[in-house]
Amino acid sequence: MSPVIWLTRHAESAIGALGTLSRSPVATALTVTVIGIALALPSALGVLVQSGRALAGGWADVRDFSVYLAPGVALDRAEALAGELRGNPGIASVRVIPAEAAAAELGKDPGFAGAMAALDSNPLPHTLVVRPRDTVDRAALESLGAEVGKAPGVDLVKLDLQWVERLNAMLDFLRRLGLIIGGLLIAAVVIVVGNTIRLDIQNRSAEIEVAKLLGATDAFVRRPFLYLGLWYGILGGVVAVLILLAGLWALGGPITRLAGLYGSSFELGGASGSSVLAVLAGGILAGWGGAWLAVSRHLAAIQPKVD
Repeated sequence: MSPVIWLTRHAESAIGALGTLSRSPVATALTVTVIGIALALPSALGVLVQSGRALAGGWADVRDFSVYLAPGVALDRAEALAGELRGNPGIASVRVIPAEAAAAELGKDPGFAGAMAALDSNPLPHTLVVRPRDTVDRAALESLGAEVGKAPGVDLVKLDLQWVERLNAMLDFLRRLGLIIGGLLIAAVVIVVGNTIRLDIQNRSAEIEVAKLLGATDAFVRRPFLYLGLWYGILGGVVAVLILLAGLWALGGPITRLAGLYGSSFELGGASGSSVLAVLAGGILAGWGGAWLAVSRHLAAIQPKVD
């Protein structure tokens, strides 16, 4: 068979399957909507996990720790200590925040502006913001913080990774939960498509018997049903993407306003191009797989009856 004939037959089957769906618009819409909802749920959970990781910040940022010098320690001592720390192989960078700069920054906050203006003197100490290298693990990081805390002039070292670990653990749990839910829902899509194709095969059993009696091959009879499953998957994936985009649009504004009330610039992440392609690919694979299972199981049972 030439490639042109092969492509022509597949194009005819694809167009014919689309025509079959259009002749039952209500049933098709219900099936496609169910598939879309099933595909949209794990996608929404994936967006939630990605947004949570963005909320946690980059790992380089959350590993930073602050070194507060004792009251009365001169800025020269802070600069000298920063120079010593920069020579440590486990430290990537050190930033010095003078007490005056910290007070000016805090005075810009509406919640603290009045309190800072009422004070006669600046109560804030000089501060060092230390960023460890990525190769430093938690144990080494804690040891580094303890070592810095013993340096002359240091009053307090604030090193807290516990909340980040808790958040990351929760996000890992949600990610695995999303994979489990996604797998179950994909299986549900396969079952829905397979059952729909099975009913269509039963309704067209007489037509299939005649086609086989006239010499039609199994591949020829199977092809339209596989394209039915393919169209169910494509249309279901499109519906899932629309549901996902509509949900993100509806929740984006309220979440941004809520984050603003807590002084955060957090925004709910959108659906990336890879997420959209993953939803569409999942719908196509599930639709095609469900149709293949139904056709493999039920089509072989239909054989022409010869008297």
